[in-house]
Amino acid sequence: MTRILVTGATGGLGSQVVEFLLDRVPARDIVALARDPARLPSFAARGVEIRTGDYLDPASLERAFAGVDKLLLVSARAFTDAFTQHANVVEAAKRVGVRHLHYVSLQKAEGSTFEIPAVTQWERETEALLQASGLDVTILRNTMYFDTLPFGKSVTEAGIRVRAGRGRGAFASRRDLAEGAAAALCGDGHEGKRYTLGGSEAVDMADIAAAMSEAGGRAIDYREVPVAEFIEARIEEGFPEPVAEFAAAWFQAIAAGEFSEVTGDLERLIGRPPQSARDFYRASHRA
Repeated sequence: MTRILVTGATGGLGSQVVEFLLDRVPARDIVALARDPARLPSFAARGVEIRTGDYLDPASLERAFAGVDKLLLVSARAFTDAFTQHANVVEAAKRVGVRHLHYVSLQKAEGSTFEIPAVTQWERETEALLQASGLDVTILRNTMYFDTLPFGKSVTEAGIRVRAGRGRGAFASRRDLAEGAAAALCGDGHEGKRYTLGGSEAVDMADIAAAMSEAGGRAIDYREVPVAEFIEARIEEGFPEPVAEFAAAWFQAIAAGEFSEVTGDLERLIGRPPQSARDFYRASHRA
């Protein structure tokens, strides 16, 4: 029996990874980690073991990881000391004998020096820490989610107003990326591998506007605006200035080509093409 633990199981990605694991392995082989286990009653009812753990509490992590063979580390939130939290997870895993750690990292262009504040530095440092850890490691470099492209609250009325140029991204749905992680966790031969997980096509903001328009039956266009204008619009919507600046940085990364590579890794892991932009927005409109 191989026991698989998923961190961040109350979050959008982690919870869906657990769902896909339930389709692949017995519930008794799955452990879901949460700071507040009371938030996972549906998984507990289906036989998943719920354990308490906090990235900032190494002792709690050691207790939670006991008896676990494979572990999925979902990145800590931005604007926190993420690297310290990740290091706590890695060290706790080593101390209790976890043999294989999978890490959800971020797609980036080969050789790129582009920096997204509060993200790219600790992703890079965490990957380096894992490579030196002595554990079996699988790196899952995820693209940006269609679900959370930070257009702002008014996109359906005002259109897509960002500064991304004609930058293209092999974006994917969070659901497809969760399925890819579950497939890697359940499969064999992934030790020492690094996968760049994204869609099977790269699209730009004009393509996404067209997909939104088709899905909703209402014209949505894309117009490039200065970064300062985008930030001001997000602040007017109620976002703190640092969060607005953070959102802008993602579109600058798209413009720089950080997410443009189509690797086919996700399609191979899940055994089918991931949702395209058209498919994703059609499904979102029906939901």
